[in-house]
Amino acid sequence: MQKRELSKSGGASGGASAPPAKRGRPFGSGNSSAAAAAAAAAAAADTAAPSTLLGPSLLVHNAFTVENNKRIVHALQSGLKSELTWALNTLTLLSFKEKDDIRKDSNNALAKISGLLDALLTIIDDWRDIALPKEHLKAPRVRNLGANLLVTGFGNEYEVLGSNSTLPYPGLGSSSQEASMLSNVSNLRSSEWWLDEDGLFNLDDEGRAEKQQCAVAASNIIRNFSFMQENENVMAGHRHCLETVFQCIEDYITEDEELVTNALETIVNLAPMLDLQVFGSSKASFIKMTGKRAVQAIMGVLGSAVKAWHCAAAELLGRLVINPDNEPFLLPFIPQIHKRLVDLMSLPALDAQAAAVGALYNFSEVNMDCRLKLANERWAIDRLLKVIKGPHPVPDICRKAAMILESLVSEPQNRGLLLAYENAFAEVLFSDAKYSDIFARILFELTSRPNSKVAAARGIWGM
Repeated sequence: MQKRELSKSGGASGGASAPPAKRGRPFGSGNSSAAAAAAAAAAAADTAAPSTLLGPSLLVHNAFTVENNKRIVHALQSGLKSELTWALNTLTLLSFKEKDDIRKDSNNALAKISGLLDALLTIIDDWRDIALPKEHLKAPRVRNLGANLLVTGFGNEYEVLGSNSTLPYPGLGSSSQEASMLSNVSNLRSSEWWLDEDGLFNLDDEGRAEKQQCAVAASNIIRNFSFMQENENVMAGHRHCLETVFQCIEDYITEDEELVTNALETIVNLAPMLDLQVFGSSKASFIKMTGKRAVQAIMGVLGSAVKAWHCAAAELLGRLVINPDNEPFLLPFIPQIHKRLVDLMSLPALDAQAAAVGALYNFSEVNMDCRLKLANERWAIDRLLKVIKGPHPVPDICRKAAMILESLVSEPQNRGLLLAYENAFAEVLFSDAKYSDIFARILFELTSRPNSKVAAARGIWGM
């Protein structure tokens, strides 16, 4: 199936052909001229200050990964504190770049280095394994130690040595349950004994804090990777990466806030190329994530009270629906999505309004069912008009809101609902010349074209 054009994604203009813009930039990538001036001032200060006043620094050349890519991967896999710190600091600097930084002499496809992405994801997975306390239950264990001996040490020797009764299994007593469980002893693995107990080396609070810092640093590096176009195709098809990111989003209530934010930023950048069918593919799975569970995780963040999170979730949904292959996963949640996006339009935060309008614009282009449900959503028309009359400081958002109304009025079933706003549409038509063409077409659809019932009546009575 042919993909929808990327110009319909949130944040990009309706007629533009460029891919959707990334959500923000890494910290410190604001004005390039200001950054250059600050760098020049810092260089001048460094030359004037004595070397004893300078703190520790890490200088990494752009071509460093070409010569040391295996060393970086091995350092991440080693688990040694010094090696891990060095690798994370190196990758943080290599993955960071200014907004206008081209880096012609560097290899930006960091995610293509063999084993690098998996090594970073393992650091996050290790933290998630110890982040939440696990409840250990004392399960009944089969007494298979010395099962073939007369004296087992379990206190049942007298039954074997002092009686002539025949026992089904020597040393196991007369317990029929244990006898039946012993039939599966051959299927047990010795490694399972270790999994039933607590870890051999328990982490104290300082160790847990270090694990958490390493996980956040790894997630920040993965987020920076997603800003590089050379990494997008690799990361969008990497199942382990997507499962880890979506699981961090799913546990937004208990997970580290910065880890959740980095996961959201990463998945929003990859959303235009993301196909949720990857969770049902034959690729190796680590967390058993499904497409439905991934959408439920997004819906949870969409309903959160953190502005940055629900804005990112709205933009993520708007970008996911561009791919027709994602529709089967998103359409069952359309009523919930519409309701929450309409609520976001009522918030005073301008970025929340922009994210909601951008997502609704994409959903209104999907199919007739989405347009019918949006028109029947309470307050949807009023709040779209409120964004236009406000007006929103971004003109493209106001134009998208007007185009949503035009999409709704194109369905004959919606014209009865929209006729109640005929005066409001006419007011915008004569008061705002920037959107007069759109509202002229809306009024033409409402007043000039008969609906299906009137057309049928005219055909029957010869009118």
